[in-house]
Amino acid sequence: MAHFLRGKQAGVKNDLSAGLDADSFAIDQVARYGVNSQISALAYDPVQSLLAVGTKDTQHGPGQIYVFGQKRVCQKLPLPRKSSVQILQFCADKLIAVDSKYDITVFSLENAKIVATYAPPGNITALVVDPTLDFALIGLLNGDVVAYDLDRQGISPFRIRNLWKERNPRARLVPVVTLAFHPRDIGTLLIGYADGAVIYSFQQDKATKFFHYEVPPGAPGGDADPASLNRSRFPKLTQALWHPTGTFVLTGHEDSSLVIWDPKDGRRVLARTLQANNVDKPSASSGGPGSPSSISVLKEPLFRVAWCSKDNPDETGILIAGGASTAEPTKGLTFLDLGMTPTYATSSWQILSDHFEKPKKQHLLPTPPNAEVIDFCLIPRKSPHYAGSHDPIAVIALLASGEIVTLSFPSGHPIAPTNQLHVSLTFVHPFVNRIDLSLIERTSWLGLIESRSSGPPILKGGVAAKYQLQRFANRNVLQTAHADGTVRVWDAGHGDEIENEAVVQIDVARAIGRAEDVNITRTSMSGATRELAVGLRTGEVAIFRWGNNRNFGKEMPHADARGFGLESIADRAEPSLKQGLIPLTLLNKQRGPVTALKMSDIGFIGVGFESGNVAVIDLRGPALIFEAGLKDFSTPQKHGSFRKSGSQSSTKPEWPVCIEFGVMSLEGEDYSSILLFLGTNLGHFITFKLLPESHGGYTVKLVGVASLDSRIVSISPMNADSGEPADATQGVVARLRDGYKVNGVVLVVTQSGVRIFKPASAKGAQKSWDEFMCDSAAVVKDLAGGYALVGLFGDGCARAYSIPALKEIASSSMSDFLEVRRFSEAVITPTGDIVGWAGPSEVATLNVWGTGADLTKSLDKIFNPEAIVPPRPTISNLQWISGTQYVTSNDLDLLIGGEDRPPSKRMIEQMRADEQQRRLANRPAPTSPATSSSSGREQEGYWAYMQRQVQERTENLNIMGDSMDKLEDNSSGWADDVNKYVGKQKKKAVMGMIGSKFGF
Repeated sequence: MAHFLRGKQAGVKNDLSAGLDADSFAIDQVARYGVNSQISALAYDPVQSLLAVGTKDTQHGPGQIYVFGQKRVCQKLPLPRKSSVQILQFCADKLIAVDSKYDITVFSLENAKIVATYAPPGNITALVVDPTLDFALIGLLNGDVVAYDLDRQGISPFRIRNLWKERNPRARLVPVVTLAFHPRDIGTLLIGYADGAVIYSFQQDKATKFFHYEVPPGAPGGDADPASLNRSRFPKLTQALWHPTGTFVLTGHEDSSLVIWDPKDGRRVLARTLQANNVDKPSASSGGPGSPSSISVLKEPLFRVAWCSKDNPDETGILIAGGASTAEPTKGLTFLDLGMTPTYATSSWQILSDHFEKPKKQHLLPTPPNAEVIDFCLIPRKSPHYAGSHDPIAVIALLASGEIVTLSFPSGHPIAPTNQLHVSLTFVHPFVNRIDLSLIERTSWLGLIESRSSGPPILKGGVAAKYQLQRFANRNVLQTAHADGTVRVWDAGHGDEIENEAVVQIDVARAIGRAEDVNITRTSMSGATRELAVGLRTGEVAIFRWGNNRNFGKEMPHADARGFGLESIADRAEPSLKQGLIPLTLLNKQRGPVTALKMSDIGFIGVGFESGNVAVIDLRGPALIFEAGLKDFSTPQKHGSFRKSGSQSSTKPEWPVCIEFGVMSLEGEDYSSILLFLGTNLGHFITFKLLPESHGGYTVKLVGVASLDSRIVSISPMNADSGEPADATQGVVARLRDGYKVNGVVLVVTQSGVRIFKPASAKGAQKSWDEFMCDSAAVVKDLAGGYALVGLFGDGCARAYSIPALKEIASSSMSDFLEVRRFSEAVITPTGDIVGWAGPSEVATLNVWGTGADLTKSLDKIFNPEAIVPPRPTISNLQWISGTQYVTSNDLDLLIGGEDRPPSKRMIEQMRADEQQRRLANRPAPTSPATSSSSGREQEGYWAYMQRQVQERTENLNIMGDSMDKLEDNSSGWADDVNKYVGKQKKKAVMGMIGSKFGF
C-alpha cells in the first residue's frame, strides 16, 4: 500500500526496489588506502627495493607495519599485540620490529607472516642487524648487549656486559643508546652509551677504546649555557656512528655538539655544532655572562645523524636532523659536504681537523614551513651496507606532525610522491584535506596517463597479485586534495584488477599563482570531457583540461589575459608536465569560499559560494554565463527572539551546498530540457533551465523555488519509469533536438527527511527520519538491477530504503569501518560503493551489496628470492698487511653462536647449492683429514651429514683461534723484519754518500 500511495504521489508507477530484501544488504570491506595512525618508524631495503612504515598505537588504530613496493604493491603486517612500532630494520629476507612494549617481532618477507617473537630481559634501547649475519644485537636499558638468533629463533648465550662500568664503576644506570658494526670489519662494534662510546672487539672480547666527551670550564659547548659556563660538563650521548670507511667515529650529544674522534688512539679531532667550531675549547671572549659567546641560543636536539658517502666511500658528508637554532625561519635537514677524506697515514693532525672544521659546503635541505624533521630514511641506490647510507639518491624525512617529505639527495629538491611512492603514502605527503569521487568510463580512464619528467623510481620491488577485471564497470576515480595545494587523481577500484595504476597530479597552487593559503574545499571531475574544477576557500575556481603542454620544459611569465568574466591560466602549466591536466581558466569573483561545485559531462560548471552567490560557466568559450545571489530568488528565513520584538528578527545566512545537472521534463511541459538543481543549507531547492540561444550560446533561467524542511544532503535526478539516473550526459543531450523525452523525478535527501517529486514544485512523496539525521545519501543500484536509497546516519548506521515506498529495507552498523563524525564527507556511488574516512589519514572502500566479507587482505608478493645481498665490504690490503685481524660474517656467527649451534638454514642451503653445483660439474669434492672419503659421503644419511658438519664447524672454530694467534705472531715478526731492513737501507745510503764525498 505504501508503494502504491507514495508512487502515485511522486509520479513513479513501478516498484524500483523489487527483489531487494535485508539479505541483499551486507557490508564488504573492499580496500583501504592511507595509513591507519601516525607514522613512527621508517626503513628501506635497497636489495629488495621495499619501504617499511611503522605506525603508533593511537585512538585511531593500532600500531602496524606497511611494506610498500612498486606501484600498488603493499602488505600490512600487524603486531602480535596492541603497541606502537619504535624500530624497524630489514635483514636479508626478514623484517625486524621493536615495539613500545619492548618486544621483538621477526617477520618473514617471503610469506608476510610473523616467524618469531622475543621478549628480552629488559627494555630495548638499540638494535643492529647485518644482512650477512644470522644474529641481531640488542642493546638494553641496563647497558648489556645480547644476541638474538634470527635463524634459530632463540636467544644466544653470547652477552656483552656493560662496558662503561669498566671505565666508571660508580655509574648507576648507563643504557645503550646506539649500536653500529664497523663498515668494513664486522668483528668490531661501536656501542654508544648515555655517558660515552666504546669500541668493542669480538676477537679480543673486550673494549679497545673509550670516548668520553668533556666540555672544560670556559668552553661554550653546544648550547653555550651561561649558567654552566664556568664548570666542566659532560653532555649525554645521543648518536654514535662510523665514518663510511671506519677511519673516524662521530658522536652526537644532547647539547647539539658533533664530536669527531680518532678510533686508533681515542683522541678528539674536533667538536663542533652546525653554527660554530671548537666548542670544546675555552675562548678569550667567554669570560662571563653577557659576552657574545656566552649568549645561549636555544637549539633543536639532534634527532638523527647519518654519515653518508658517494660511490667512493672516502667521499663523504654528514646529514643531520635537528641541531639548528629554533629561531631559524627555514626548517629542514642540514648537510655537511666534507668531500674526499684525507689519507690518514700521510695527513697531519691539522689537516684532519680542518677537513671537518671547513667542509666544502654546508647547505639546508628545506622542508615545508614550520615542519620539524624528527627522523629520516635514506634511499641508497643498491648497497645495504655502510649503515644504509651508501650512495643515496633520495631521503624521506619524517615530520613531527606525522607527515613525510621526499627530497633528492644531496640537492634537497622536493620529489613529488606521484608515481614514485604507493598511493597510501600520498595521504601523508602531505595530509589530505578532502576527498571527492567521480565515476569515469573505463576506456576513457585508460587514456588518462600523464607524461612528465621524473627521476628513477624509488620503489621497484614486489609483484602485484592478479584480480578479476570488471570490464564493463565505471571506475571509481578518487580526487584527493592535499594541504600543499596539490590534487591527485587515481583509480580506487572496486577490489578488482586496476589496469591504469598511474596517478595524475595537479598543482593548483601554481595555477592560481601563489604558494600560500591554498586551501581546497571542493573538486569535481568529468571523465567524458576530461576536465577538472577545483574550488578554494579564498573563492577562486581553477579549471583544468586534459591536453598537451605547449610550454613543456619552459618557465613562462604569466600574461594577464581576461575575457567573459574569466582569466586564462594556460601559461601556468608545470614545465615538467608534457601531457596531463593543463590549467585552462580561472574564476575569481571574491565571493567567499566555494561551498558547492559540479562539473557536468556536457561542458557546464555550477559553482556556489558561501556569500550566497551562484555562477554557471560554459567551457565552450569559456565564458561566465550566469551569476546571481540566492537572495534574488529565494524567500529569506527569519528567526526572532522571545525577549525582543519581531521587528528585530535577523535573517539566517544561506549558501549553496549541492549542485546537480539533469535532463527531464518539468511539471506541465511536454518536452525535456537541461536542468540545474541547487540545494541550500536552509533547505531551499532551486531549479534552473539552460536554454540555447540563436548565436550558439546558452542562457540560464530560473524555473522555480521549493522550500524543504532542512539542509539538503543530496540531489538525485532519476527516470521515473526505469529508475536509471537522469543525468545530463552527452548522448542524452544530443537526442533532445530530435524530441527525446525523459519522464523524470528528483529524489532529494535532507538531514531530516526525503522527498520524491517532479520539479520544479516539491509536491510528491515524503518521509521523515525518525531519530537521527542523515549525513550522506545516494540512489544506488544492486547487481540484480533494483534501485534503493542508501544513506549514512548519525547513529553510525547505513540504511537502505525502497523507491518509491521509502520503506526501510535493511540497516547495518558502520562504526567499525568508518569514523561516524566524518560521515558527511563520505561518498556513496551509484554502484553501492561507499568511500569514507576510517581515520585522519586513511579511507576505506566498502560495498553495501556484499556478503559481509573482508576483502582487504593483500595477496601481493614482496620478496624476490633472486635479489642477492652483495658481499660485505672488507678491510683494505694495507690494513691487512699491517696486521689487522679480519673476521668474516661466518666467523662471527661461530663466535656468537658457539660450538653447539647447528648450521643455520642459510648455511645449509648454501652447502646444498654448492653440492648440487659440484655434481652438475662432475667434479669430486676435495678431501681433507677432517672429512670422510667421497664414497662415504655419497652413502651417508642426512643426520650423519649434519653431525659431520657440526664437527667440522667445531674444528674450524679452534683452527680460527690458532690462526689468529699465529697471525699476530707473524705480523709482529714481519714488522720487526721490516724495521731491520729499513735500518740497513738507511745505513747503506748514508755510507754511500760519505764515500762519494771523499772519493772512495
